[in-house]
Amino acid sequence: MSAKSTLRAVSCSVLFAVFAAGLFAGYLTHYSYALQFREVPNAAPSALHPLGTDSLGRDLFARLLYGTRISLLLAPAAALLATLIAGVFGGLAGLAGGWCEKVVLAAADLSMALPLLFVLLALRALMPLDVSPVISVVATFLMLGALGWPSSLRVAWAAARELRNSDFLLLARAGGSAPGRILMKHVLPHLRPVLFAQFWISIPLFILTEATLSMLGLGVMEPLPSWGNLLKGLENFSAVRANPWMLAPLVLLVVVVISFQLALPAEGELA
Repeated sequence: MSAKSTLRAVSCSVLFAVFAAGLFAGYLTHYSYALQFREVPNAAPSALHPLGTDSLGRDLFARLLYGTRISLLLAPAAALLATLIAGVFGGLAGLAGGWCEKVVLAAADLSMALPLLFVLLALRALMPLDVSPVISVVATFLMLGALGWPSSLRVAWAAARELRNSDFLLLARAGGSAPGRILMKHVLPHLRPVLFAQFWISIPLFILTEATLSMLGLGVMEPLPSWGNLLKGLENFSAVRANPWMLAPLVLLVVVVISFQLALPAEGELA
């Protein structure tokens, strides 16, 4: 096995372990993410609290596990939504050409001209700050999925454009297949490797974007944990220097993002 394959296998194992830890958080800790031990705020790691507690006395290990569940389960959902939008409209533009292609690409170019983070900040700022935590989670990742498609659309459009005059599409048209059927049954299956790569690349991007929003207080709201609002606790540098175990969310975030990049299959393996 080559060094690259070994590195990819290690990265996949890390991602699987982190996903499993978040999914089965309730079995790995006896504490709720919101349970407060007010008698031991900012406690050091111990047998009862492996990562200590935060300023409110909440178990940091429990909050890290449940935050992992939110960040690592919903970021792929947002990436899937963005990839589906990019695949459908990119495939439609590449297949139809003409004015349809111009309109779709113009919309993508306009969206790409606007920085995603600033658009998300503006939209999130329009929402009330006192929304329920569940609504804040759904709204954050829906916005990520609904606004994160333009770069993937360009890739899907370029791939679909190469298929426009292919023999199997000419045969499908000659057989009387409707444009919608051609798109769904013939074009999108051929775009699967490209769309999978875009989906995989989008996951760490959305994880980092959510973390940024939550650190600014505009993402997942308390008391629900996510990697973003856990990182917000690092603003107090003196507390972090005295309690270095508070860096655990940052270390986990960096490890996961790097693992996603290293675990991406090679181009030949996606076909």
